Amino acid sequence: MSIDLVIRGRIVTPQMTISNGWVAISGSLIHAVGEGDAPAAATVRDAGDAFVLPGIIDGQTHAGSYLGLPGIEPTTRSAIAGGVTTIVDMPYDNPTPLSAREHLDAKVEAVERFAHCDVALYGTVMPGQSLDEMRALAAGGVVAFKISAFESSPTRFPRIDAALALDLLEALSATDLPLGLHNEDQEIVRSRVSRARAEGRNGITAHSPSRPEVAELASTVHFLELAANAGGHAHIVHISTPRGFKLVDNYAQEGVRATGELCVHYLWFDPERDGEELGARMKVNPPIRPGQIDRLWRELIEGRIAFVSSDHSSWPIDNKFTDSIFDAGAGVPGMETLLPAFFTVAKERGVDAAHYCAEYLAERPARFFGLYPRKGALVPGADADITILAEGEDVWDASRAQDGLNWSPYDGRRFAARVAATYHAGRLAYDGRAVLNTPGSGRYLRRGESKWFPQDLTT
Repeated sequence: MSIDLVIRGRIVTPQMTISNGWVAISGSLIHAVGEGDAPAAATVRDAGDAFVLPGIIDGQTHAGSYLGLPGIEPTTRSAIAGGVTTIVDMPYDNPTPLSAREHLDAKVEAVERFAHCDVALYGTVMPGQSLDEMRALAAGGVVAFKISAFESSPTRFPRIDAALALDLLEALSATDLPLGLHNEDQEIVRSRVSRARAEGRNGITAHSPSRPEVAELASTVHFLELAANAGGHAHIVHISTPRGFKLVDNYAQEGVRATGELCVHYLWFDPERDGEELGARMKVNPPIRPGQIDRLWRELIEGRIAFVSSDHSSWPIDNKFTDSIFDAGAGVPGMETLLPAFFTVAKERGVDAAHYCAEYLAERPARFFGLYPRKGALVPGADADITILAEGEDVWDASRAQDGLNWSPYDGRRFAARVAATYHAGRLAYDGRAVLNTPGSGRYLRRGESKWFPQDLTT
């Protein structure tokens, strides 16, 4: 077999980092991984001391929330520039969520037309909708479903009540498909927001108290108890508080299929430290809470976090310019900052940062969404999706972002590494300065066979 490309560098495999290593690529697949002398190849890339990582998988993105399905193009272009070769996109597209087979077909067509990287998809359901639609989406290859306990929009992002949530968990119980939840109790949040407005508390420091920790935890436990009864896989898509991860772990220890996900911004920002500077630029839901960073990192170290994502949102900065924090849009861009931000946090904690990135940003999400070992690791037979990460201080400049948004709460932050190159399907897609591949280079990914939980928990 002819070798088209060899990449040399510090190769980060699931077992170890090979200091004088190489990855050999034939066509769009990894042919071999080794150390020392590499096989002859048509092209050799020597990355020097840079880390050679599996392509990053961002398990939570919102490409279509503002621009609709054409938003896949700038989001995936930004992904490639951030070393992200696969995104798992949420279903709440503008104006129609991915809740029926015709919506799935339209989004798959849009992926094939617009995407620079590979795209896996969440599906959802609408209130009163037949479960037959859910089954059609599962047959169409969606990798997970998501619902919300809080209504952000009655038509695009509605609240799903407990009765339908239970039906969904029961229907999914014989499958490996997770049901994700946006976990905020609607009555508590609306009451506390109204109270804060009446008291004239309008800044970012009022955001967390107006959507208090108990609203998040109450919604989380309610959902987990439904899953314990139904047998489905309950996944909390963003937990902002260590207690949330402990609650999920308590259920998991009892044999419930329960998982929790952390977004990288919860490891970076604190409203008491950063709120005055950033204001609504750091508004997300559930909120970033004061004084939690160290404790959240401990949850990750102790293994209670499934994986880390960006929760990238494609809202323009104008969405943040409001007189009150309660009227500002929630969400931040994150495609190009996920990897360097997480690497920086991990390095500051004194752990093997490259290994943590490979595990929490690639292997774990690949396993979770049924994409492993095709994705998520530098192993023979896997897709040749590769990210080269060069250590060294890099000050993030949002004006250089590829997302078309060109704003970020990370603007001016110092990262400990930068993405030097991204290879997608064996081809150079980003050279450290510009995205080189074209819309339509990406593929729609159907859920595969890898499992997060042992087989005996799904039967």
